[in-house]
Amino acid sequence: MAGFTERASARIAERLEPLARGAHDAASDPPVKSARTTVVIGRLLGAAFLICFATGIYSHLLQNPLPWLPMPARPVSLYRVTQGLHVIAGTAAVPLLLAKLWSVYPRLFAWPPVRSVGHALERASIAVLVGVSLVEVTIGLLNLVQWYVFPFPFRATHFALAWVLIGALAIHLGVKLPVIVRVWRRDPRDRPDAPGRTVTRRGFVRTVGTAAASAVLLTAGQSVPVLAPFNALAPRRMGVGPQGLPINRTAAQAGVTETAVAPDWVLTVASPAGSRDFTLDELRALPQTEAVLPIACVEGWSQSATWRGVRLVDLLAEADAGEPNAPVGFESLQERGAFARTEMPPHYARDPLTLVALELNGGPLHVDHGFPARLIAPGRPGVMQTKWLRRIEVTA
Repeated sequence: MAGFTERASARIAERLEPLARGAHDAASDPPVKSARTTVVIGRLLGAAFLICFATGIYSHLLQNPLPWLPMPARPVSLYRVTQGLHVIAGTAAVPLLLAKLWSVYPRLFAWPPVRSVGHALERASIAVLVGVSLVEVTIGLLNLVQWYVFPFPFRATHFALAWVLIGALAIHLGVKLPVIVRVWRRDPRDRPDAPGRTVTRRGFVRTVGTAAASAVLLTAGQSVPVLAPFNALAPRRMGVGPQGLPINRTAAQAGVTETAVAPDWVLTVASPAGSRDFTLDELRALPQTEAVLPIACVEGWSQSATWRGVRLVDLLAEADAGEPNAPVGFESLQERGAFARTEMPPHYARDPLTLVALELNGGPLHVDHGFPARLIAPGRPGVMQTKWLRRIEVTA
């Protein structure tokens, strides 16, 4: 058995060695696949990953608030900016990641594959970094188009992998820091582009930068108004949708097409003092407030709109629920889904711009936008702006 294993290993090594040596030879082909090219693109890719990580943490804290860490409700467009940056940086990371891998891939197959224990640990960390980066970027892109073909929950997986990616990146930078410093300090004129080559190092970097900028230009218009005319590839477009506003989940998809328009609909407001039911006419009879607030979704699209409805604090006062000092719960007519029930920290519930909205852009809510009543609050993710409200609960 041992002899068979040795022969099999020798045969595999014999077959792989020419491929590895060819890749290694390609790695030494200047100037495009040079250490400096890798460092330049790596810095851009690292910046994109760090922006995604920081803005992703912020989004996670908004969706999973910590009692001791209140999140700011002002400016009202804060989440629109942070999540827009998250998706823009993630989009730019796609061509940067592919270029980075292309510039180093021959060295990934260096022969012999392992030269020492330290070298083995280094290659293992690189394998983790490459694998996690590819998965993280891929599922992020699939989330933008809401195509969940993978058999695991997106949010939890995306968040966990982000920590793994940043950890592997930190280890990689620590191991490669001497090389990075040496290459970056060296004058690029010490190794000029070779004459007669089809693609120079500078040309390659410019091409990658152009590809990243083009990807951003053709998609960022879903969240950046000035770029809206150039939005050719993003799945959402400003101004396109019922009442001029995009949507993620329709009433049919949520299974509320009948219950949302039922004539006996009421909104229940419950508190330790008791509960009270409000019909749609009773809500419309209360003092109405109008506010321009953005709807900003985790998929990266956002748009400001004019909302009109009852301030949440006024509704709670009308129901004798008092001023909330604990998270306020909201239940939707939608019975299934991760956000069929949401909670709002008390400082958001007390905010004068937090509305139980009844109208959008000058008309009654379209059923796909949450008719008969929905929640809208400043600085919150769209998934937390509960549509098709049926119950509000104040616990303390």
